[in-house]
Amino acid sequence: MGNRLSKIYTRTGDDGSTGMADGSRVSKADSLFSVMGDVDELNSHIGLVRAQLTQTPIEHTQQADFAQALVIIQHLLFNIGGELSMPEYEGVNVTHIDWLEQQIDAMNTKLPPLKDFILPTGSLLVSQLHVARTVCRRAERQAVLLQQQRPESIRPTAVSFINRLSDWLFVAARFCTDPEQVSEVLWDSQVLQKFADK
Repeated sequence: MGNRLSKIYTRTGDDGSTGMADGSRVSKADSLFSVMGDVDELNSHIGLVRAQLTQTPIEHTQQADFAQALVIIQHLLFNIGGELSMPEYEGVNVTHIDWLEQQIDAMNTKLPPLKDFILPTGSLLVSQLHVARTVCRRAERQAVLLQQQRPESIRPTAVSFINRLSDWLFVAARFCTDPEQVSEVLWDSQVLQKFADK
């Protein structure tokens, strides 16, 4: 890997193609790269969440656990990128999906019941988690499309992991609302009515 990364530009992609792990060249417009790009973008947004987390007053032990979960998620997303470029590689499995579900259940036990739709806003941390969630949903849509077009190009467990991760990010946004000392902003049917009445 060190030798591969010693030269950043190679000019080989100037024709609109990129190299795969097996040495083959694939168009950058291929749906495979839509998934890879979305997963990479999602990972970057998770990185922003980690950066925002350093500014939040979450209780120390709770913050450490949440921060560690984000580290694990970033590594697993990187593994999914590895799966997409190397079909023989398995970077995520059902154990990782079960782990996400356990995380969701644990966070949910500390949250009030959800009684209405939530607007994606709040503190910077909460808002960034919502941005990550929406990017995750896009990655899932692209992954499902790839799965339908070329099932051999993406493992079902990778699609399931991305789906479950979007749920994790939604619950995480709610989970971080209270420590950030902001209230959840609920969808209110009266807001637009008042606007229309002006």
